[in-house]
Amino acid sequence: MNKPLMAKATAVWLIDNTMLTFKQIGDFCGLHELEVQGIADGDVAAGVKGFDPVANNQLDPKEIEKGEADPLYSLRLKFNPAAVGEEKRRGPRYTPLSKRQDRPASILWLVKFHPELSDGQISKLVGTTKPTIQSIRERTHWNISNIQPIDPVALGLCKQSELDAAVQKAAKARAAAGELMSDDERRKLVSTEQSLEMEAEPKMPSAIAGLETFTLTGDDDDKKDDELPDADSFFNLPDSDEDEDEDDQR
Repeated sequence: MNKPLMAKATAVWLIDNTMLTFKQIGDFCGLHELEVQGIADGDVAAGVKGFDPVANNQLDPKEIEKGEADPLYSLRLKFNPAAVGEEKRRGPRYTPLSKRQDRPASILWLVKFHPELSDGQISKLVGTTKPTIQSIRERTHWNISNIQPIDPVALGLCKQSELDAAVQKAAKARAAAGELMSDDERRKLVSTEQSLEMEAEPKMPSAIAGLETFTLTGDDDDKKDDELPDADSFFNLPDSDEDEDEDDQR
């Protein structure tokens, strides 16, 4: 639902000049009912001057009359032909000043643990520029030696659902390109919940020479029982030279 301009100021005017309920005013202005009550009590929006929605061509007087007559009636914003076709401006995510210093740490985390994400995806997630991302990828950032990777979700720069959506999108793009992925890369391309539920796949150590040719089922299984050495053969040792000499003397 569209909201009027200067929502809190409009709510102040409606509270002072109409008999509408707090819920009706809140629904029209896009505010919570308790917030409207706080405005009426003077705890919220103190000092805000009322903004007349009727004089500013946002609300028809008949809507106020219908709302005062029926507490369940929902006010309708006046149609403005000039606003038809307008869309919200698209651009990089706005990052508060208090969190902008944390962006390099979150960029380094995304570059390190999710290298499949493109610069455009990282830019949308943390609200940064592509040159900054490139400088951190190439480790040419002026403060790269002091930057520690930190999860952007933990820093409050993006939501976990947004990060998971970007990772899933990167997974589909990589699968469409036909690129092979290792086990570690495949775990990074799924959501956090799915990654935790996956079982670890057995791996053979590659540091031991000759282990790559080792198999659990060797040639011994193919040998027949008659080819195995007899146990008695281990005890039938040949006579030594000393035993032969003793026999001669006798």
